[in-house]
Amino acid sequence: MTTIQLAFLGAGNMAEAIARGILGAKVLAPDAMIAADPAQGRRDLFRSALGIATVEDNEAVVISAPVVLVAVKPQTFDKAIGPLGSRFGPEKLIVSICAGISTAHVEQCVAPGTRVVRAMPNTPMLVGRGMCGICRGSCATDADLATASQLLGAAAEILRVPENLMDAVTAVSGSGPAYFFYLAELLAKAGAELGLQEDDARRLARVTFEGAARLMAQSNEEPDALRRKVTSPGGTTEAALKAFDALGLPKVISEGVKAARDRGRELGR
Repeated sequence: MTTIQLAFLGAGNMAEAIARGILGAKVLAPDAMIAADPAQGRRDLFRSALGIATVEDNEAVVISAPVVLVAVKPQTFDKAIGPLGSRFGPEKLIVSICAGISTAHVEQCVAPGTRVVRAMPNTPMLVGRGMCGICRGSCATDADLATASQLLGAAAEILRVPENLMDAVTAVSGSGPAYFFYLAELLAKAGAELGLQEDDARRLARVTFEGAARLMAQSNEEPDALRRKVTSPGGTTEAALKAFDALGLPKVISEGVKAARDRGRELGR
C-alpha cells in the first residue's frame, strides 16, 4: 500500500492544476495523494478524473500526510486552519497558496516549529505552462523549498523571491492570466464592432494571442523589441499603439496591477 505523501486542503481549480501537473510529470502517483473539500462536486472530480482519494474532513487529510498543500480561499484560511493548529508541528510542511497570507500568519495559526512555504502559482499549470513564486517561513529549510519546488515545478517555472515581494508576484503572474484573457476578450469585441462575425473575431484574437505568446517564449528578444518589429513607422500598428498611449493604457495597466498587489496585502491583514 502506497504511503500518502501529499494532502490537499481544498480541491478547487488551483489545487486541480497543481495535482494535474504532479501527475503529468509523474512526481507522485494518485494513491500518494489525498484531498479534502466541502464541495461534493470537487471531491467527485478529484476521484473520477485524477484518481485521487477524497474526504470531506480537513483533519483527516492533515493527519495523513507529511506535506499539506493549503489551497483554500484567503478569506476562509483562519476558519479552515485554526481548528487544526495542534495537528501540525515540526514534522509537517505546509505549502500555502493562499493569496496575501504571510508565512508568519500561517505560523501563528499552527503548532510551533511547523515548516511553512508560501507559494503563488497560476492556472496555466493546467497545461504545464505555469509560473510560481515561492518563499519560506522562519522554520522552513532549503530541503523544504526544494520539496515545494519539485511539487509545484512539475507544471510551472519556479521563481524564489523574498516574502515582501510575494504580493507583487501575485499581482503580476498570479492574476496575470486573467489580464491576458481580458485583453483577448476586448480585442475580439473590438473586431466584432468593426463588422467581423463574433466567432471569427474570437478566433482571430485567440490564435493571434497564442501565436504571439509562443513567439515571445521561443525568442531571445524582449517584448519591446518584438513589438517594434511589428510596428512599421506610419503603419496600422503604430496608429493603434499611439491611440492606446493617448488614452492612458500604460497607466491603466500599472494601476490595475498595483490594485491587485494592494488587495493581496489587505487579504493578508
